[in-house]
Amino acid sequence: MKVILFKRKSILKISAIFVLVISVFMFTTTFAMQNYYKLDFVTGLTTSNLNVRNGPGTGYKIVTTIPKNQYIRVFAGVGDWYIVQVEGDYIGAVNKRYVKPIYPNNSNKETNTNAGNSSTINTSSLSNDEKEVFDLINQQRENNGLGKLKIDEELQRVARIKAKEMVDNNYFSHTSPTYGSPFDMLNSFKITYKTAGENIAGNSNNSSAVTAWMNSQGHRANILNGNFEFTGIGVVNGSKYGKIYVQMFIGK
Repeated sequence: MKVILFKRKSILKISAIFVLVISVFMFTTTFAMQNYYKLDFVTGLTTSNLNVRNGPGTGYKIVTTIPKNQYIRVFAGVGDWYIVQVEGDYIGAVNKRYVKPIYPNNSNKETNTNAGNSSTINTSSLSNDEKEVFDLINQQRENNGLGKLKIDEELQRVARIKAKEMVDNNYFSHTSPTYGSPFDMLNSFKITYKTAGENIAGNSNNSSAVTAWMNSQGHRANILNGNFEFTGIGVVNGSKYGKIYVQMFIGK
């Protein structure tokens, strides 16, 4: 999901991955006449070129198409259809026959050598930019009566890797050309979680990036999600925006 805001002639680009519980709530309005069911996975891989429709059936209009081997966010099932979110900020329904579920333990990508050793770390290991963003985020949580997030060592490393990869490969997307979706990337690095989310932004100023997130419903929902306990924040200089920001959230 991508949002472009304009402020003082500078472009602020931000994007968020929604957590399952928030998204399903949204779909109860969009598909109010359908009986949806929960799924035991949140990421799917398309096994064929696939039409995304604005309702769960072939009688509904096609809103976009997605290619084979594309990772998509899957929120719920409706009969033989999945309710999904795909790149380009499209939300709709796809036939579940052409979507392979990706479970947390399914990843066959390269894993890191310290798998399973995730632990919290002192914020002194953060860069100045990362520490400022971390403090600003926790201030927002504290202002809203929520507990502060803690830095998770492996999640912090993954967020930095994602931010650097976005700069090096000149892309702005939740879907990495190397690791796939954020959830697949977490699985690749053997990070266990019950719930997860990701915010990304392109900006030249730390406080402006956080302000843009807080002014966007999806990003704000991730920041103020009480189910999230741990975070990792990567801030890397570069790109046309000045800096790339990646914040990953997990609840264990």
